[in-house]
Amino acid sequence: MTEKQKMLAGELYTANDPELTADAARASEWVARYNAASTASLDHKRALLNEGLGHVGADVIIRAPFHCDYGYNVHLDDGVFINFGCVILDVVTVRIGAGTQVGPGVQILTADHPRDAAARAQMLEFGRPVTIGRNVWIGGGAIILPGMTIGDDAIIGAGSVVTRDVAANVTVAGNPARPLKLKADQQPLTA
Repeated sequence: MTEKQKMLAGELYTANDPELTADAARASEWVARYNAASTASLDHKRALLNEGLGHVGADVIIRAPFHCDYGYNVHLDDGVFINFGCVILDVVTVRIGAGTQVGPGVQILTADHPRDAAARAQMLEFGRPVTIGRNVWIGGGAIILPGMTIGDDAIIGAGSVVTRDVAANVTVAGNPARPLKLKADQQPLTA
């Protein structure tokens, strides 16, 4: 297997492999063009999104600046909204369901590293996919760690660090994010 094939399979791979370095450079160039086009027409921005990402549904909006590792592992369903300053480390698949709203400064991370120091010193890493359901609201500054699944209609409070899967229709907040018990008239901590 090539290092890229290992990466995409979620196996240990060498991050500084020439093929992956070239893919990352292409993505970096694309990200720079996308971010520079913040005042361009929606059609032009949509064309750029289709060029750089794995899948872009209808009516997707990503506000610049936006950053990702490769782009081709990012899959956005219809109506996804991503606010300013989002970082997606997409060494494996990131799927975001229809109608999901992502606040400013959110980090969605799939890249992980061996716990063994000797393996890390060899520049080895691996990825664990992130899946975010439909109609999820992720508050500003939240961090979604590798391997997490967030169910439909969930709410992630601003500044939360998601270290465990979040079930559908659940509101979580904090570091680590934990389910909140909200009263019927209480609003979650999001932005």
